[in-house]
Amino acid sequence: MAPPWEGDRALSEEEGGWRPVWAPSPIAFGDASPIPDALSARQILRIVDSFADAARRAREAGFRVVEIHSAHGYLLHEFLSPLSNRREDEYGGSFENRTRLVREVVEAVRSVWPEHLPLFLRISATDWVEGGWDVEQSAELARILKPLGVDLVDCSSGALLPHVQMPVEPGYQVPFAERIRREAGLPTAAVGLIREARQAEAIVANGHADLVLLAREMLRDPYWPLHAAKQLGVPGDWPVQYLRAME
Repeated sequence: MAPPWEGDRALSEEEGGWRPVWAPSPIAFGDASPIPDALSARQILRIVDSFADAARRAREAGFRVVEIHSAHGYLLHEFLSPLSNRREDEYGGSFENRTRLVREVVEAVRSVWPEHLPLFLRISATDWVEGGWDVEQSAELARILKPLGVDLVDCSSGALLPHVQMPVEPGYQVPFAERIRREAGLPTAAVGLIREARQAEAIVANGHADLVLLAREMLRDPYWPLHAAKQLGVPGDWPVQYLRAME
């Protein structure tokens, strides 16, 4: 697909579009999206191995945290949701089958990722659509993944289907992190329109989540953590090259 600022349309092969496109089932994302081919069982096993290989490379490169992306309509999320997964084999149908690929990926990654280093999993806690993946299933998945070695669930939502209405406002996804943390007994991260230092501090201080993760706000202000520390009265060390600007 082309980026949204270029029309959000399907790209031809000449423009760099991927062919073929693979998914759990041959269901297009939207009217302008190509219809994917359903993955075979053999291809699924290769995907599991690829996740493990990626984690191994990350460790060799010196990373100290890895996160498995199982949200926002990416492949693992597609397997979780009954809206995108219409398979009739061991990877589709029941909750156990739809979560099978995520469980296998977690086990494969944890087998090569050092036990003392954190393993995060990002999920869309709900599809925001009746009959889709929801927070109840998310909490149950988190309970299952805890003994498999996931250290924290990063709780986002949506993006499986186009044009879904979501109640977007500051902190709108925090209740998902709070519920999954409470019901699964697993640390969670809160995300989504968290912009203010005191807002972030309150989320953690009040036990709604164990961690706050920021993206867009860090793009707007790469030194947000240092500015937040100043607002909250916490010491923060600026890079030595910037100290003259602090005078």
